[in-house]
Amino acid sequence: MARFDVGDGRSVYYEHHRGTRTPVVLIHGWAMSGRIWAGTVEALKAEGHTVLVIDQRGCGQSDRDFDDMSIQALARDVCQIVGRETSKPVVLNGWSLGGAVAVEAARMLGSMAAGVVLTCGASPRFIRSDDFPYGGEPGSLDATASALAADRAGFFRGLAQGVCAREVSPATIDWMWSAFIDSGPDVLASLRSLGEIDQRETLATLAVPLLSIVGSKDAILDPQIGLLAAQMAKSGTAATMSGCGHAPFIEDAPAYLATLRGFLHRL
Repeated sequence: MARFDVGDGRSVYYEHHRGTRTPVVLIHGWAMSGRIWAGTVEALKAEGHTVLVIDQRGCGQSDRDFDDMSIQALARDVCQIVGRETSKPVVLNGWSLGGAVAVEAARMLGSMAAGVVLTCGASPRFIRSDDFPYGGEPGSLDATASALAADRAGFFRGLAQGVCAREVSPATIDWMWSAFIDSGPDVLASLRSLGEIDQRETLATLAVPLLSIVGSKDAILDPQIGLLAAQMAKSGTAATMSGCGHAPFIEDAPAYLATLRGFLHRL
């Protein structure tokens, strides 16, 4: 466990699980925390990988009072922690909003990025546009803001219940809800930043292999977004997890890990 001081006395929490094989950076989704990756961490450690798990600004055990909560700021944190902790190129695995962070971090890292994994990743876009017909409706984030203001606990309870398409235990839903509700008051700023970005050009110019894993029944992020990300990347492949929703690493961990291992072994 460690903390990275990003300035003004504010810091980001992260964990560095040491190993000898390719380092993997796990980047959680919006308003979540790195604890959601626990099963994936255990599996990667068992295979000898170095694993870095980061709590984004305003989430988990990181500080809450950041002025900049943008996707670019989250990606800079990732890059600085990578630079501190390893001299080896890393694979960046981002879930949901974390997918956009992973793509931006890969762009910033250049040759220090060995690959990108999008786990139901919100890249290249989260909000639809005239030339991108997938994602949320323009203005939908205003509705999210209103719902959060009206009943933060209830909103996050509903979100936790909607993450998985496959049946999971009530304890799993409670676990996800506890991470959501523990997020700071400014996490909506990160979601609004996600709504403004367009990573189509970045994906087309990334010089590293990219794997996009999508859930066929994802109700939170249109699976077509992940499939298009793989098509747009210079060296992209897609894997569809049948019957899974927005968290295949929880809903079908064995199949998810087999897919992730296959990608890592091919690097």
